[in-house]
Amino acid sequence: QAQLVESGGGLAQAGGSLGLSCLASGFTFSLYDMGWFRQAPGKEREFVTYITWSGGSTVYADSAKGRFRISRDNAKNTVILEMNSLEPEDTASYYCAAKLRGGAGISASGAYRHWGQGTQVTVSS
Repeated sequence: QAQLVESGGGLAQAGGSLGLSCLASGFTFSLYDMGWFRQAPGKEREFVTYITWSGGSTVYADSAKGRFRISRDNAKNTVILEMNSLEPEDTASYYCAAKLRGGAGISASGAYRHWGQGTQVTVSS
């Protein structure tokens, strides 16, 4: 059974940093591109960032560019999201997701096959 488990969320002050980790199991991790999405209360889930199966290419939402960094370790079935210069607007539940490599829909949640349960990030001003 495919499973994604996020960890590392918590409370940070504006301007601070947090790192999120997502551990995959139950499927062949290297066959999947990975993404991070987030959802704030009362808002729709939104795309944050994406990384190809090999780690060779990444895509970031405008809100994440220059502040967030995605990486992966296929030997450890893990994808990491490093978040710097955090803003109160980054407060949300963060979800990692897996989509079969290749194909369209990098930023579309419907393109992703497997989802984690989410981890909360709260940024205080």
